[in-house]
Amino acid sequence: MVEMANPSHPGAVIREEILAAREMNVTEGAEALGVTRPALSAVLNERASLSAEMALRIEKAFGVPMELLLRIQLAFDIAKARRLSKSIHVKKWSPPKRNGAPKRAVRQTKATRLVSR
Repeated sequence: MVEMANPSHPGAVIREEILAAREMNVTEGAEALGVTRPALSAVLNERASLSAEMALRIEKAFGVPMELLLRIQLAFDIAKARRLSKSIHVKKWSPPKRNGAPKRAVRQTKATRLVSR
């Protein structure tokens, strides 16, 4: 999978490609979506993430698939996390050494059967 170095926040896409293309302001957009003006403004001005519910409202009102909008949000979140990766210090996990002791038997449950598939 190719990662974008600096993907757009979905708020910028919604602001330019949906609202501006229809010559709508924030108040009109909020009314069309059935949300408050501050809630929509926070997304449009990149102060809040796009929720699944907001994406669904945009899909219903304007026909833009919510999956597309949420993929844009995910790409933005991944890029943001990658930029922070140098400041996150986690040691790679490895199983403990057992000194020749036999492994304990693991009782099979529905969850472990699903994981082992």
